Amino acid sequence: MTKKSVALVASQYRVPFVLLTSLFFLWGFAHAILDVLNKHFQELLAITRAHSALIQATMYMGYFVMAIPAGMFITRWGYRQGVVFGLLLYGIGSLLFIPGQYMMSFNMFLFSLFVIGCGLVFLETAANPYVTELGARETAASRLNFAQSFNGLGCIFAPLLAGLLLFSEEDQAASGNVALPYTCMGVVVLLVALVFSRVRLPEIKHEVELDDQGHRVGLWSHRLFIFGLAALFAYEISEISINSFFINYVVEQGWMTARQASLVLSFGGLSLFMAGRFVGSWIMSRIRAEKMLFWCAVGTVSMTLLVIADLGMVSLIALLCCYAFEAIMFPTVFALALRGLGSHTKRASSFLMMSPVGGAVGPLLMGYVADTFSMSLSFIVPLLGYVVVLGYARAVLKKR
Repeated sequence: MTKKSVALVASQYRVPFVLLTSLFFLWGFAHAILDVLNKHFQELLAITRAHSALIQATMYMGYFVMAIPAGMFITRWGYRQGVVFGLLLYGIGSLLFIPGQYMMSFNMFLFSLFVIGCGLVFLETAANPYVTELGARETAASRLNFAQSFNGLGCIFAPLLAGLLLFSEEDQAASGNVALPYTCMGVVVLLVALVFSRVRLPEIKHEVELDDQGHRVGLWSHRLFIFGLAALFAYEISEISINSFFINYVVEQGWMTARQASLVLSFGGLSLFMAGRFVGSWIMSRIRAEKMLFWCAVGTVSMTLLVIADLGMVSLIALLCCYAFEAIMFPTVFALALRGLGSHTKRASSFLMMSPVGGAVGPLLMGYVADTFSMSLSFIVPLLGYVVVLGYARAVLKKR
């Protein structure tokens, strides 16, 4: 069923929307550079795949630890202060890579990533719900997908830059200065924090939700919100697991070197991911977001099954297709889960932003299965996550 075209962003909110959209690039870069670090540290420090997965686990643990405090901070001080504080943590964590490189300490690198994760959860807890409120309710998912498309742009540049800096052309042992990309990132982020500290973002007021008897309706009475929270957690398991071991997968199949794989990840998978969000945003301005989510979930489940089947180049193509199908999942589930929550929106957002802890769980599970059985079979971990998203999409379609 099609729907009448509605403006993506309300006219009075265009400037805040542009400013906030720039943030999506910054945290997309921070997420995607981890996928190159994973392979880099395996070679540099001679550690196993399961051990290197602590890179993702530590950063996403920051989301789990700081999500509720971030929600409380933003509820008390507002969206703009949440953004500024998150940028400061992000910048400081990035600069901590300098002493980490000097000491060549894996634990110091992990601590730096944890600080970055704490900063990112402030950014995302503020920016994601704020973007959904900058226009009509029916365009919320489309609007968030458009903003998140620039997250995909950051995801493209990160493995491209890091791969060129950290892997040699001869694919010898990794020897690049891992502090260099993080130092550049930290300086840029702190400059952006300065900009946001000087601008004014309008606060959006939410009405208290009441039932027929005039009593306040609690957040946890919204069953689709709870299901949406589970679906986001499952999606994070799938997305981060695949990103974490993409380079491992294609290198172990003998298709290319680690350096070439980082380029394929940028120009292949992550480019499809970004394009999927732009195209998905356009499609969802014309059809229901929940229908789009359902068919994309069907696509990811089908493609992951082809990867597990270990069909050579067919499996590689299917893996790249996963990036296109999964692209709209996070912003769409996020927007649908917040729909109609009113005064619960900021608090609900903080719970939803605990879901990236799936990025801590998924790579550890996938690394264990890969070390114990095979790289192809380890894709059963993201498969199960996509099945949960498919179940959520079906539930939302039936309800609304």
